Amino acid sequence: MAQAVVTDRPVPAAAPSPAPRRDRWAWFGPLAVALFAGLLRFWNLSYPNAFVFDETYYPKDAWSLLHQGYEGVWPDTANTDILDVPQIVPLSPAPEFIAHPPLGKWVISLGEWAFGLHPFGWRVMVALLGTVTVLMLARIGRRLLGSTLLGCTAALLMAVDGLQFVMSRVGLLDGVLMFFALAAFGCLLIDRDRTRRVLRAAGAEGGRAGDEVRLGLRPWRLAAGLLLGCACSVKWNGVQILAVFGLLTVLWDQAGRRAAGARHPWRSMLRRDAGPAFLSMVGAAAAVYLASWSGWFATDGGYDRHWADGRAGLSPPRTPLVNIPLPQVPMGWVPAPLRSWWHYHAQMYDFNTGLSSPHTYQSNPWSWLVQGRPVSMYWMQPPQGQQGCTAAEGCASQILALGTPLLWWTACFALAYALWRWFFRRDWRAGAILAGVAGIYLPWFQYQHRTIFSFYMVVLVPFLCLAVAMMLGALLGPPGSPPRRRRWGAAAAGLIVLAIVACFAFFYPLYTAEVIPMSEWRARMWLTSWI
Repeated sequence: MAQAVVTDRPVPAAAPSPAPRRDRWAWFGPLAVALFAGLLRFWNLSYPNAFVFDETYYPKDAWSLLHQGYEGVWPDTANTDILDVPQIVPLSPAPEFIAHPPLGKWVISLGEWAFGLHPFGWRVMVALLGTVTVLMLARIGRRLLGSTLLGCTAALLMAVDGLQFVMSRVGLLDGVLMFFALAAFGCLLIDRDRTRRVLRAAGAEGGRAGDEVRLGLRPWRLAAGLLLGCACSVKWNGVQILAVFGLLTVLWDQAGRRAAGARHPWRSMLRRDAGPAFLSMVGAAAAVYLASWSGWFATDGGYDRHWADGRAGLSPPRTPLVNIPLPQVPMGWVPAPLRSWWHYHAQMYDFNTGLSSPHTYQSNPWSWLVQGRPVSMYWMQPPQGQQGCTAAEGCASQILALGTPLLWWTACFALAYALWRWFFRRDWRAGAILAGVAGIYLPWFQYQHRTIFSFYMVVLVPFLCLAVAMMLGALLGPPGSPPRRRRWGAAAAGLIVLAIVACFAFFYPLYTAEVIPMSEWRARMWLTSWI
């Protein structure tokens, strides 16, 4: 626990903050929701027995990492969709250019190590993290909103969100990124609460404790930095989340010092908190990111591993605005492996910022919150008499990465409500939710020229569910409200939750590749842009 050190006298131990009511549900409720989510995610996880969408890349890369330490070339990587997967072996030890850091694939490889190169093997770790994320959200919502009921409601909403459900059942990287980002947010919340207790205890001593107190080691913020480093090591989207969460934690420090009686809270925060925050967040994240490439450094076969051999400099990346090769920078004093690593990153940057190849399911970020163009990750159209199809018109079997429509449309109103509460009521809880939205969603608007997809927003789902839960809490009313007000609020909130659960059940066949008649499939195409 963080310790306070004041110039004149020691700070007494801080009393624990009051916990939400119904403490007997503090763990039972979240565990029950997580069990429900786990049953949904693990049920028939190995179906379909095929590479779904970009599973044709990441599970193979994970298998290569597990056996070679780097990503190798595979046969027909781009064109192979359904394979006799137990027979797949790497074509050769030749390296493959990979556009994302390796940690997410290392996570997937743990399942392959335990269960083999099989659909269950490359999906099991993502499903496990997707389930644990539901448990974390229940506890995070309880801490953030001060209510076990609202925390479990947020977790239940995420358990029945179609996008999070689908992305927890495929061997892609975005579900892993979501886990690390949400875990880091939870650590920062714990750090905020513990720091506030220390500052309150220091403020109770009188004087200028809010200015003078030193907060010492803050292990939960360090843990957040490590987790955000893991997020950056899965996909570079984590860098933007790291920047926003880093700003969020120092703003919380400034507000905490002001509440503790500091005369110059900004100055005190900059003098005493900003530097340690940078080291805890950015420094720890950088160390984790570098460590995630240990397989590439430890072996000789990785892509561009020996690019710098015989070269004295390195080439900087080309920007989208000035897409011309720039001269090499003299960097001969830097070890060759690090220069090769930098050059590889320059190529990754060029690829990730310049990818503009048209794709059937690409979409614009403006449409993501309303699920304007979901991604079809798997599609089969079996005729009557095949694969259990009994309809004369034929059947459809699809995995559609579609967020539960009623949840996402409700979340649009919930985000507007959170913005109102933050701007007019100065509600820090609304600000925390909006910080997650800002770090995850808004950066995509600068890449409208790039080929991007709506399923990237699975990382945003926990914050949308928190926003909806906060709005439902306002609808329910505070504990001291008149009984009639509480009854009507509970009925309205309960109907919204039940409608969202029913909507998920209605679209469930499209999330699990269930074989259904074409007429039933068409009944679920509410928007023509979903086809």
